[in-house]
Amino acid sequence: MNNKKLLAVAATGISALGSAALIYGALVESKRLVVDRIDVPLEGLPSRLDGYRIAVLADFHIGHRWSIDLAQQAIDLALDESPDMVALVGDYVSYWDTSSPAKLGEILEPLLMMNGNVVAVPGNHDYRKGSPEILRIIFDELNIKLLRNENWTHDGICWVGIDSYNADHANVAKAFLNASEEPKIVLWHEPDLVDQIPEGEAHLQISGHSHGGQFRFPYKLTPMTSRNGDKYRDGFYPDASTPIFVTRGVGTTGPPSRFLCPPQVAILTLKAV
Repeated sequence: MNNKKLLAVAATGISALGSAALIYGALVESKRLVVDRIDVPLEGLPSRLDGYRIAVLADFHIGHRWSIDLAQQAIDLALDESPDMVALVGDYVSYWDTSSPAKLGEILEPLLMMNGNVVAVPGNHDYRKGSPEILRIIFDELNIKLLRNENWTHDGICWVGIDSYNADHANVAKAFLNASEEPKIVLWHEPDLVDQIPEGEAHLQISGHSHGGQFRFPYKLTPMTSRNGDKYRDGFYPDASTPIFVTRGVGTTGPPSRFLCPPQVAILTLKAV
């Protein structure tokens, strides 16, 4: 077999493998929701917050029926863990349409069980064909605190919510303005902006956006990247300028598929060290 034929056979094989991975990812992996329980050691955290548990949910990207079902499952799994707080870190919709508010309200309604212990920030997709102020209307009815470049002291923590950088609405200085002296946890959809947090100002940042890369192959090959979601893709990074946790999120963008990167409900347990 000559070189041209070998290249053609190789190209056909790679294409077939890629197609198989996409199909598997759409039918199986993208729906294989997992609960990851992660200890997060934080220097200087008061002992009273040792063991504090935060359920992290992000990137529902609701639209089609399957995305709604998955988001509902994620919320049910989070509530089953009886967390102290639920943190929602953006991209609730892929884009707004006339049916989105009702769908989102139905999905999030079980969070009323948290009795106001839910905090949220917008993501970049929450600006597509609409405004995050639609979120505020929905969230107010469900006792969810939406933070857009503002902070909120609740449950002995100062929650600092920064609006989406990719949507050109982030304002770090405003978000920290008049913040209390309680330990600070930053919620910011895009993780790679963590370096803009003044060093020492916060104990932790929680982000989404990256989807963990959505497709992961051997040799750390991750063909899909996100603007400002590439450096910190998945998991806990204790050595960042501010320690940061990034969730893989629940939904998908682009191909409705995942590979070796299942959707995630993250349960963080803070540890004082």
